[in-house]
Amino acid sequence: MRQHGKWFVLFLITIYTLSSCKSHKQVKLVLLPDIQTYSRLYPNILRSQIQWVVDNADSINFVLQQGDMTDHNIDKEWKEAAGALNMMDNKLPYAFVMGNHDLGKNSNKRDSELFNHYFPYDKYSKTKNFGGAFEEGKMDNVWYTFKACGLKWLILCLEFGPRNSVLDWAGKVVQKHPDHKVIINTHAYMYSDDTRMGEGDRWLPQKYGLGKDTGVNAVNNGEQMWDKLVSKYPNILFVFSGHVLNSGIGTLVSTGEHGNKVYQMLANFQDGVKGSNKGQTGFLRIVNIDITKRCVSVETYSPYLKEYRADKRNKFSFVDVDF
Repeated sequence: MRQHGKWFVLFLITIYTLSSCKSHKQVKLVLLPDIQTYSRLYPNILRSQIQWVVDNADSINFVLQQGDMTDHNIDKEWKEAAGALNMMDNKLPYAFVMGNHDLGKNSNKRDSELFNHYFPYDKYSKTKNFGGAFEEGKMDNVWYTFKACGLKWLILCLEFGPRNSVLDWAGKVVQKHPDHKVIINTHAYMYSDDTRMGEGDRWLPQKYGLGKDTGVNAVNNGEQMWDKLVSKYPNILFVFSGHVLNSGIGTLVSTGEHGNKVYQMLANFQDGVKGSNKGQTGFLRIVNIDITKRCVSVETYSPYLKEYRADKRNKFSFVDVDF
């Protein structure tokens, strides 16, 4: 009877594991890039995005926002951004980063006072998935973990133009979690020509006021982040970013120093992006990670318009992904 009882317990554990894994070994992430146009002009569009996320919370593992939550870093816009994102509190986990529009005045310095006021460390450090921060008491650079479909995941949220000291810290966090699949969520990394941001590109972090800092405070663009952090660790799997206008879209698969593939994506649908109708479209990204089929499929959807974008740059897949 004891032996039968043992097998019955194992059977229940197996059933629970399978049932708790959404859609046969599938992990779902939702990306919310550059919501600044909505927090400034169209808060109803932002709330339609968040309401859709909340309505589908049972099938979503994590929501990631890629920065530029405001356009002018003022209280009115921060209230709209925070009020919308807080709709997800106690419903599903979410993370966010600062963009250049969220820093000081014209990004001349790393003044994150309003960001930390509306997204306080005291609140988010107490959430279930919170792991730690670069600076105690500040949400500027933080990390989270979660488990899904038999895998451990780590999300690194990095500031606009991460400083050298931040990249060093991020590398140590990754080193301490070798059994986690790492997702980097940041504002400025990919460019709209399917390459990482580098010399000659517009909107480089070095072109802003804070780009004058040196030493441990020197900022890094996408190519520098790849060289100093992303390429160095075999368990880094994704990098998600926004910031860049033009088409607002970029996709790149690169091989790291350990032979691992890293899937890097730019998505941006704000005012100023081609085809954005002055930012009144409300598109977001859905990343479906199918562990069993070793496939990652990406969709672009607007809860506001209730429509998908079906072109190959907005709906695509990666196959033979090594999890």
